[in-house]
Amino acid sequence: MKKIVVFLFLCWGTVSLYAQGFLKTDGKKIVNDKGENVLLRGMGLGGWMLQEGYMLGINKDGQQYRIRQRVEELIGKEKTAEFYNSWLANHTTKTDIDSLKAWGFNSVRLPMHYNLYTLPVEEEKVAGQQTWIDKGFEMTDALVSWCKANGIYLILDLHAAPGGQGNDNNISDRDPSKPSLWDSEANRQKTVALWKKLAERYKNETTIIAYDILNEPNWGFEDANDKNGLKEKKNEPLEKLMREITAAIREADKNHIIIIEGNGWGNNYSGILDDGVWDNNMVLSFHKYWNYNDAGSIGHILTMRDQHNIPVWLGETGENSNTWFTQAIHLLESNNIGWAWWPLKKLGFNNPLQVNGGNDYKKIVDYWNGAAKKPLQVDFEKTLLGFAANTNIGKNIFHKDVMDAMMRQPHSDETKPFSKNIIVTDAVIKAVDYDLGKNGIAYYDLDTANYRVSGKPGAGNKGSTYRNDGVDIFKEEGTNDVYVGSFETSEWLQYTINVKKAGTYHLQLLVSATKPGGQIAVSLKEEQGNYHSIVSIPVTGAETKWEYVLVQNLTLEKGSHKIKLVAESGGFNLKEIKFNQGNTFKVKKPAY
Repeated sequence: MKKIVVFLFLCWGTVSLYAQGFLKTDGKKIVNDKGENVLLRGMGLGGWMLQEGYMLGINKDGQQYRIRQRVEELIGKEKTAEFYNSWLANHTTKTDIDSLKAWGFNSVRLPMHYNLYTLPVEEEKVAGQQTWIDKGFEMTDALVSWCKANGIYLILDLHAAPGGQGNDNNISDRDPSKPSLWDSEANRQKTVALWKKLAERYKNETTIIAYDILNEPNWGFEDANDKNGLKEKKNEPLEKLMREITAAIREADKNHIIIIEGNGWGNNYSGILDDGVWDNNMVLSFHKYWNYNDAGSIGHILTMRDQHNIPVWLGETGENSNTWFTQAIHLLESNNIGWAWWPLKKLGFNNPLQVNGGNDYKKIVDYWNGAAKKPLQVDFEKTLLGFAANTNIGKNIFHKDVMDAMMRQPHSDETKPFSKNIIVTDAVIKAVDYDLGKNGIAYYDLDTANYRVSGKPGAGNKGSTYRNDGVDIFKEEGTNDVYVGSFETSEWLQYTINVKKAGTYHLQLLVSATKPGGQIAVSLKEEQGNYHSIVSIPVTGAETKWEYVLVQNLTLEKGSHKIKLVAESGGFNLKEIKFNQGNTFKVKKPAY
């Protein structure tokens, strides 16, 4: 995997043209100042202003304030401040926004932490006073300028409200030992005041198109046992606060769209709209994770759109496989629903950009997660400051398979080569570099996504590395090598190759297996399943103990071909495909 600066990456797909006027609602549509429908294709900048533990590999007490406490325990207050300054400076830059434009996105959602804009209630010297902090406003100004330079729309999202707006504590950096947003009138007043301040500052800024006023409230108002508000029937405190925020914004700003979210992580609107919508420039947001991508999964929001004659927008989705991404975007855009993906970058492979933590950072995280003792051999300062620097796009790993799945595959069944795969006389193709495209067209895997909310859990890529398709890719321990593993019967991979010299080729497939019975078939796609050869997979004795098997006499004309490898019988792994033109040769043991 290469660490690359990616802003010159080829843009796939088309986007709505950027207009200089304000966007507004027109019945069920969002339109520009020419009255043209605008379909938002956006990315959420999760992790920048607000860290969530899972993005950093932390699975225990993942609120940002707890993360900061842990960092401080290791490197002290002064270096912790340096860590966070570096984090904010590196995580999102103009190059990130340049890249989003190049890839085909037309909008960005900014998840804001209130404490970059104003002091916590507990730190105000005078009760009810609002002390403003320049840092958040300056960061927002910079983002506005980057988006403006690229003709990209910006949506402001209050992700962490004063006190925290839900019992899913990591989302809003909530400290449960202090009064929540719902337990404190002072916190609610500060929230309203912050939105009024933002509206006053940005009321004439056309790059900003909307205010997403409260991210994923999740609170049981009527029943404390309904922790996340999934069964709430009235949602009266939530509606009241959203109306107050809207009124405060409209005192200063009549231009921008107001976006509201229901309880239960954005989807429970029970009671909220009983008296209808309260603003004539409003959009309903919903969030969608880990469920089927069928009509039923968006039926509730389509019903509300029809009932209230109001646009809807998917403010957050993602955290799944490429197959799920393609399905979801096709479903949404077929119903004229814009979207904002989550997130642009984090540790992990299922987002456009991957942050590299490194081995020493993993040791620190294992300690934080309670899985290991404090790693005294690690240079904590160097490792943590290095991790903050690694959030910069210049050090990120770009996943072109994710981008292809989002921007091209929802609109095309065509496959594309993942790598150039040029065959002269001798060449080696990595097994993991199969073609880009949809499941069943570029490859076939039996477990391609996680639909656990709909009752069908799945892992997608069981190895969680290199690519985000359903294909199971694993990293070989102690190396940087990756391979395709856990082949099941009937699964297959396609490779587009570019043959520079016609002739008869012999293939060596580098395989491993711990049990007998595996078989792999090799065919040219042009032959429509007329297999050139079926070979048996030997028992090598270990998952990463490799041997070659031979496929002889494959005739290839000059030009492009599609080679298909099919698991006639599963239970094996595949690391590489070696091409050789010439006389028949005996299989040799690999050098490693």
